[in-house]
Amino acid sequence: MPCSCAEWRRWIRPLVLLLYALLLVAVLPLCIWELQKDKVGTHSKAWFIAGVFVFLTIPISLWGILQHMVHYTQPELQKPIIRILWMVPIYSLDSFLALRYPSLAIYADTCRECYEAYVIYNFLVFLLNFLSNQYPSLVLMLEVQQQQPHLPPLCCCPPWPMGEVLLFRCKLGVLQYTVVRPVTTVIALICQLCGVYDEANFSFRTAWSYLVIINNISQLFAMYCLVLLYRALREELAPIRPVGKFLCVKLVVFVSFWQAVLIAFLVKVGVISDKHTWDWDSVEAVATGLQDFIICIEMFLAAIAHHYTFTYKPYVQEAEEGSCFDSFLAMWDFSDIRADVTEQVRHVGESLTVVMMNFLTSMGLFCLTSLQYRVPQIHGREPCSCVTRLGLSPLGSGQGLQGFVAGGLFIYL
Repeated sequence: MPCSCAEWRRWIRPLVLLLYALLLVAVLPLCIWELQKDKVGTHSKAWFIAGVFVFLTIPISLWGILQHMVHYTQPELQKPIIRILWMVPIYSLDSFLALRYPSLAIYADTCRECYEAYVIYNFLVFLLNFLSNQYPSLVLMLEVQQQQPHLPPLCCCPPWPMGEVLLFRCKLGVLQYTVVRPVTTVIALICQLCGVYDEANFSFRTAWSYLVIINNISQLFAMYCLVLLYRALREELAPIRPVGKFLCVKLVVFVSFWQAVLIAFLVKVGVISDKHTWDWDSVEAVATGLQDFIICIEMFLAAIAHHYTFTYKPYVQEAEEGSCFDSFLAMWDFSDIRADVTEQVRHVGESLTVVMMNFLTSMGLFCLTSLQYRVPQIHGREPCSCVTRLGLSPLGSGQGLQGFVAGGLFIYL
């Protein structure tokens, strides 16, 4: 007989406190033993202090996550919130492991950077799910909104048409970062293993500088699309207070990225040099360790901010009883992401199809009218036989077009 949500709420608090107390009792003596075993150097002091902040951070974050799982009354909103809240403990633990075991830093940082893109995507999902629930005709509502001009530095570009076009391009702008970031992270890992990555070295002879530029452009454009969507729908989004939530996500992502660039710059100008590597093997290891140490401290502040910004209290209400593991299983359901990616790929495919047809029109092969086309007569012949060979109808709405594009351009003789 599965336990009800009401029963779960009664025993989850003492269980969490008990598990955390047991973990503290087990880990604290190990940390003290490690410090006593080795000569206490700068590196040991750094990971010990970082560990203290990690132990302060994780309970705050996990408590907010568990409370959302207990009061899981609006899945379409709380699922992306839970995924966002996981950012803090993942960042914190990842940075601590990288600081404690420098040889694992490149692998730990790979996981952290991939999750960063996932968080930005889920914030967009949170906004769109709220809008879809409140305004079923979201596209129609956007169409009657005042035209939203581009923001600097894109203010000279023509504005995106309000409605489906704006919504699609904002989603695509965020989604591209969720693809670019993992790809560049994997490339960075491969370059590191091949010895051509050279992190924190501002030189275009190595891969690091190129990947930083690509990641920065992709990240800035994703954030730009979020800001553009908010400006177009700020009044409709007001009930969920999106500014504080956006700042929490933006600061964690941007601060971690730009402080890594700043530390690399300090290495470049010699402020961090080989003269003072403390217990690290190289100046690059010092830069990576400093970044991880700062993140461990920052995540404690981020955990407090997330606790109040992404609070569970608006979702506390009488809910239907169900299995206590339903909300936990729902957290690992990625079908929504798969469906969203599929939809965006389909939209991009349709857009590329229209571009191809416009190109063919300019070549004189097709005449387009509201997504309809016809094959003109060539050398005085009727197009029937040619159209049959191409799998197209003389006048239609695009059936067989994909087969035509995939098969290549047919030359009429």
